[in-house]
Amino acid sequence: MTYIFAHRGASKYAPENSMAAFRKAYELKADGIELDVQLTKDKVPVIIHDESLKRTTGVKGFVGEYTFEELRCLDAGKWFSKKFKGERIPSLEEFLIWMKPTNLLLNIEFKNNILPYYGMEKIVYDLVKMHGLQDRLIYSSFNHYSLKEMKNLDPSVDVAPLYSNGLYEPWKYVQQLPAYSAHPSWRTLNQTILNGFKNAGIKVRPYTINDPKRMKWLFENEVEAIVTDIPDVARAVKAGTHSTKGKKVINALQKINLKSWRS
Repeated sequence: MTYIFAHRGASKYAPENSMAAFRKAYELKADGIELDVQLTKDKVPVIIHDESLKRTTGVKGFVGEYTFEELRCLDAGKWFSKKFKGERIPSLEEFLIWMKPTNLLLNIEFKNNILPYYGMEKIVYDLVKMHGLQDRLIYSSFNHYSLKEMKNLDPSVDVAPLYSNGLYEPWKYVQQLPAYSAHPSWRTLNQTILNGFKNAGIKVRPYTINDPKRMKWLFENEVEAIVTDIPDVARAVKAGTHSTKGKKVINALQKINLKSWRS
């Protein structure tokens, strides 16, 4: 079974990393949510991708220069559409409270490969534990030292190194971390590498796949999960991959102009 994770929520339909995007992903029957976490000036974990606030709020400065209350005054929705004017930057705790009664899985990406956010791993880990969601969590980061810190906190946690360049025999690197999951860019993958991961027992969850043809290939290879902006399309492709009737769905999707969705 291959899980479908909504990248920053259903981010083609609502502002990324917003509660609106997370609710939409759940509505579209995503299996899990992928989101990004940083720390405010007063050490509150918040959900936002860029270190800079400019793109999604129009405000100058960095996330870590503002308190949580100051960030909550910013509009993080109108950049996407007038429909989402007034959408706020959510705290991680707000999301966890919403997520708990659902059956969603969660991938938290630590956004600490540019700014360090010292102590973020322990703060996030304690928050997840307080809400009893440890068994539904995957932690990822481009900062692999951060993942090593998570393993020091709790050797049982599922950590997955993110990477975007061509690593030689990447499954060996993942094992040395040590980890049993990997989150590579889809651009780094070919059949040989997928086979290498499979033979090593490493779970692979590539990002960000929005092209139905690539989705189909990954579903056929039975990767652990894919990360996508369009979970509804992924679900339709997945259904078509495993049934004769569903192949008509894939054929129809391939005729649609998905240029703006491809990454």
